[in-house]
Amino acid sequence: MSTAAAPPPQTLHRPAVTTRVAAAPSNSVHLANLESLFRNRGADEGGTDKTAAALQPVEGRRRQQPLLRLPSFLARIRGEAVREETAPALSPRRLERLLQPVAPDGPSPRGNIAAAWRRLHGEDGWRGLLDPLHPDLRREIVRYGEFVDASYGSFLARPDAAPGDLARVPLQDAAYRVTTPLFATSSVGLPPWLSAAVPCAGKRTSIVGYVAVCDNPAEVRRMGRRDIVIALRGTCTVLEWAENVRAGLVQATDNAIASPDSSNAKVECGFWNLYKTAGDRSPSLSEMVVSEVRRLLNKYKGEEVSVTVTGHSLGAALAVLIADELAGGVAGRAQAPVAVFSFGGPRVGNRAFAERVEARGARVLRLVNAHDVVPRFPPGLPLPGYADVGRELRLDSRASPYLRPDADAACCHDLEAYIHLVDGFLGSHCPFRANAKRSILRLVKNQGGNVKQLYISKARDMHIQLEGGTDMPGSLLSSVDMPGTASTVVECVH
Repeated sequence: MSTAAAPPPQTLHRPAVTTRVAAAPSNSVHLANLESLFRNRGADEGGTDKTAAALQPVEGRRRQQPLLRLPSFLARIRGEAVREETAPALSPRRLERLLQPVAPDGPSPRGNIAAAWRRLHGEDGWRGLLDPLHPDLRREIVRYGEFVDASYGSFLARPDAAPGDLARVPLQDAAYRVTTPLFATSSVGLPPWLSAAVPCAGKRTSIVGYVAVCDNPAEVRRMGRRDIVIALRGTCTVLEWAENVRAGLVQATDNAIASPDSSNAKVECGFWNLYKTAGDRSPSLSEMVVSEVRRLLNKYKGEEVSVTVTGHSLGAALAVLIADELAGGVAGRAQAPVAVFSFGGPRVGNRAFAERVEARGARVLRLVNAHDVVPRFPPGLPLPGYADVGRELRLDSRASPYLRPDADAACCHDLEAYIHLVDGFLGSHCPFRANAKRSILRLVKNQGGNVKQLYISKARDMHIQLEGGTDMPGSLLSSVDMPGTASTVVECVH
């Protein structure tokens, strides 16, 4: 396979980091400091509650639907005291800032990556950037995780949306514009009598994600190219669950240029069906993606363009299938490099398929929590079985100072937990990043049972409603962009 000449190597300068290890204070000292802070906050001279004022959202800012609260499928012993590790050395002021809906510091500043975007996009397999994790790559991964968050928000806002309906995607990055929603169709259906009794459960075609493109000139200059993003959510419907358990391997054939080992490339049956099945009134997910990416590449012909596919759980598996097809024929190396950032994704296909993805030039970075069970399935044995594709960035939920060391499997697979772990990751032998700027409020709300009691109690002291309701001023529990409506919690794991 012929390849284009590689551009001159770019260097990512890593700032010098000095790690200072300090003894962590005891829980009693930490709690005493926190109690002193909250006792002395009080009201100002005019009688205004500063806590309520601090929690009010910035005017005009879109209020976000919380990420899906995943059910615990490992039984927990109710009432049993769990010994927590020593509280981290975190000042009361710092905790207060982290628990606010929008961290006062704002998002991590984005530097100019125009000269090095190809390395950050996986041109050389992210060599030298993962452990320790380069700060520019960390910001990129967190940003793509938020694109996946928006795909969940789109489904929650209109779970009954059908192709042709107006789909609202709550993008957090204003530099991007959604060009089309994406729908996936299950190849299986419920019996007619059951579909009639439970219409929502029998819905075969559901919104699964979207395609967006960066159309902000300043952001295009900062990134060094125009970025096309394809974001995909995880499993949310009954029929998607039914496809997930169809773990047999099937032939992975497409219209891309065939490689010598294409006949041996096989993928999980259920993932392939969701990717290739057409609905009654809609094309397949594969046809939607290929058509839209081809249109955008033609529109921006002559520009520097990249294609980034990102997804969580089931969406991560579909992202690999999309990248394989785009890199093999639609985008290809000559038109636009294709990269995947997957969060908690299962294995997709066999070794021949993994080799085909890499041979076609698609770069895959898998974000894997060491305690997440989903990336271990389907199992790689007995041979010939499933194989991992691309590079892996291994995270550890027990490294977080906020999560309990016995956090359950649902928490370990949660998308918000993944973004939280990436934001705090410095390296495999480094402590959790003390200056992580991402707010932990959504983590506290969605995984309250898995967050250390220290932070739960202090969140309540700040009048944050953790389990629902409208006690909290400017609560994030309202539905996406629909203040005053009740939130919908959809349970899904894979």
